[in-house]
Formats: sequence, structure tokens, C-alpha cells
Amino acid sequence: MSSKTNTSLWARWRNLSNDSPTKIVVVAVGVCLACSILVSSAAVLLKPRQQENEAQARQQEILKVAGLYRADADMETLFEAIETRYVDLVSGDYIAANDVPTPTVLTLAREHDIAGIGKHPRHVPIYHVYENDVLATLILPLIGKGLWSTIHGFVALAADGNTVKAISFYDHAETPGLGSEISSPDWQAKWQGKKIVGMHGHMQIRVIKGQVDPASHHADYEIDGLSGATLTANGVTNMVHYWLGEHGFGPFLARVRVSGPEGG
Repeated sequence: MSSKTNTSLWARWRNLSNDSPTKIVVVAVGVCLACSILVSSAAVLLKPRQQENEAQARQQEILKVAGLYRADADMETLFEAIETRYVDLVSGDYIAANDVPTPTVLTLAREHDIAGIGKHPRHVPIYHVYENDVLATLILPLIGKGLWSTIHGFVALAADGNTVKAISFYDHAETPGLGSEISSPDWQAKWQGKKIVGMHGHMQIRVIKGQVDPASHHADYEIDGLSGATLTANGVTNMVHYWLGEHGFGPFLARVRVSGPEGG
């Protein structure tokens, strides 16, 4: 009976006109289900590869901002020269990697969230580069909102905790030819040697409109603006101010400026 019923149903289905609303709906639903299963399966299967690619991209940018990247060298080998450490953003203290507690997320008050990110981990990895066994460079991650996208980057600071050695904005979707110029090596090079805070500890570094006047007493803290991309430039300034300020790495950097990197 069951076999006859199945045969009858299949025969009725085959006899339906291709213009039949029932047949069109069933075929459409079937195609949608098949596609959704394929897409979901691909996402699950490819997720480990995507995470690996993202980690490699981060490593490459860290190496670039550290001045250690070479296209002809093995990236894993190069990265062995960089030490990863963790900082508690609330206390400003180092934390041993095996002592990092269960991940804690800090939710930001609106008036403090000038980077527009809403929340971030309390314990964040930073990266040390040594020269002749002396700590020479601190590399800190950056994240914040631009005009159209979330911008990811790294800033490399000298051991004084106040001088920019290099900066990289490597992941964003800002306007091509305008805001996207934050990825330009020429523009990023303009950050080299700039100071973060002034003599009294106030945040001074910023992207300005137009070009920096070398004769200005603010020149050591200013970076040339991006023509036609004022909002992206403002987003970069806000991001840097947040992460290098009191609610980001500020407590840690304040210790570095007083007692040196190892005493931070």
C-alpha cells in the first residue's frame, strides 16, 4: 500500500505542469533548503581556516609595524622574535599569560566610548620587540569606528611609551581614494616620531585638517590630514585617543613613562 501511494504521489508530481504554483513553490523551497545547507556547511567547515588566516594576517601586520617583516622569510619563524604579553587595562599591570582569568568584557559608558566600539576585553595582548636583549618597541592593538567601517590597526611605540615608531591601519572599508588612504605607507610614515602626550601628560597627538606647520609648537603631536576624508581622520584620532588614553592603555603607559617598559 505504501509503495503504491508513493508511486501515485510521484506520478501526480510528474504530471503537474511546470507552471503549476504548487510545483514552483515546492521547487523554490527545495532549492533554498539545499543552498542554505551548503552555505551553512561551508561556513562551519571553513571557519577554522578563516580563523587561521585572520591570525596570520594579524601576525603579518605586527611584524610590519615592528619593522621585522620579510616576504621571503617564514612568518612563524620571524614572529618568534616577538614576545606576547598581556595587560590589565584597568590596573595597567602586566599579567602572565597563564594567569589571565576567564575573559572579562568591559562595557563602555557612552561618554567614554570615543572610539565607538561599545565594549572590549579587559585583558589585552601587547607585543614586545627586543634589540640586544633590551626592550626597544611596544606594539599595541587599535580598533575603532571610521566613517563607514570598523578600523583595525597597530601602533608601535618606543620604549619611552610616548614616541610613535610606526603605525598600521590594515583592516577597514573606508571610501576608496579618500578615507582608504589611512592604509597608504606614505601617510602612515607621517606618524613616525610623533609624541602622544605633552609635558603635563595631556593627550596631544591628532590628525589635523591640512598640513602640519613645522614651525608650530604643536608639530610634534600633529599628523597631516586626509583631503576629503575628515570624518575618517576624526575616527582615527578618536581611536588613538581612546586606546592610548585613560580608558585604554593609558594606565599601563603612564607606568612605562615613569619606570620603563619592564617596570610597567
